[in-house]
Amino acid sequence: MQLIADENFPLISVRLLRQSGYDVTSVTEDSPGIEDTEVLARAVNEQRIILTFDRDYGELIYRFRLPAPKGVIYLRFRPHSPEEPASLLLNLLQTEELQFEGRFTIVERDKIRQRPLP
Repeated sequence: MQLIADENFPLISVRLLRQSGYDVTSVTEDSPGIEDTEVLARAVNEQRIILTFDRDYGELIYRFRLPAPKGVIYLRFRPHSPEEPASLLLNLLQTEELQFEGRFTIVERDKIRQRPLP
């Protein structure tokens, strides 16, 4: 599974995901300051799932009908630590009942919702 971490996604969590074997690129590391539309286009071109704390991707995809990436995982909470997103995601990504490709996934501390991407 290939992932792209938005600029608001903690680098410590990016590194923890990499250590667990996930292919993760980081906007913070290689293209800080780019617009959400550019992150979205890059995710589409590279066939990556976006990891973000930014709800704007839903608007870009569903309202403005920009091309959808392979998936979006929107974490809708304020992390208690920079490691928390990775810890939560590592558990979710190993859950066989969940599929992240072709879905816009909203992760809250107490629930997960998924919506098909267009």
